[in-house]
Amino acid sequence: MGRDNQIVLLFDGDCAFCQMCVNVGRKSLAYMPGVRAWQFADLGALGLTRGEAAASVQLVGPNGLHASGARAIAVMLSLQPNPGWRTAGRIMLVPPVSWVAETGYRLVSRYRHRLPGAPGTTAV
Repeated sequence: MGRDNQIVLLFDGDCAFCQMCVNVGRKSLAYMPGVRAWQFADLGALGLTRGEAAASVQLVGPNGLHASGARAIAVMLSLQPNPGWRTAGRIMLVPPVSWVAETGYRLVSRYRHRLPGAPGTTAV
């Protein structure tokens, strides 16, 4: 089984902004894990609850890999073949940058319905 089939990124399939971010990731990143809307994933098989999946993006993989929110994005970036993305991901995992990243993630998550890609907004 290839790496794409082992690591899964779950996102909110009902969120247009979230879908836009996934689309940008697919176009911009050399490596993208398997991507699924959490609403259509077997959460139990992935070791997640509905509440966890609804709360934030989730990255799940082999050997106990589980990260959520900004940490999930940072881990995904740290898996990139491009050294710039890898470095950015690794920096995002280290405090105090990790604290700022998580605060930013929570802020974006709270107001995502007002961001580009959401109904009634203009995409950038």
